[in-house]
Amino acid sequence: MAHELYTRTNQKIYFAGLALEAMNMAADGRAMNAQALVQAERESAVFHLYGALLGLCHEIAGFYRLSQASAPRVELLLTQQVLDEKAIPELAELVELAQAPQTWLAQLVATHAALYQPLQAPKKIKADVFQPLIVAVNLEDEATQELSRDTLEEWRQNLKRLAIRFRDGLNEC
Repeated sequence: MAHELYTRTNQKIYFAGLALEAMNMAADGRAMNAQALVQAERESAVFHLYGALLGLCHEIAGFYRLSQASAPRVELLLTQQVLDEKAIPELAELVELAQAPQTWLAQLVATHAALYQPLQAPKKIKADVFQPLIVAVNLEDEATQELSRDTLEEWRQNLKRLAIRFRDGLNEC
């Protein structure tokens, strides 16, 4: 295997694709633990997408010989301080995407960070004693909070396109 920086990025994008395929198979399966398998593959996909993003950051930082080229986390590279050290257009684009909360990149970084947070019970509003004891619940609300396979695949394709575009620009130098 080549020891180029892009190798790890490509590998992680591929691994994320494998996790998404396995997630699809688990969702279609009839195993008793299908729901757990889907969740495990979802988390695996997020983990590998974050790793691919980190790999892309390492590619850029390595090309421009930044002092932070071996940073262990994306959040350490996508900062204004790093941009102030050296004006790098690819890194500036990533920082801009990471700082806008509605973008796919910011959501990826936030989702990855959330994997390391302890589970929290949803906050319940104090019940009114005059309300009926039986309340209709919509189970689809819970499902929409979880990342869909389509969203994760969209993030993977966005990351792939970004890597290809950045590499084309870095090779022109």
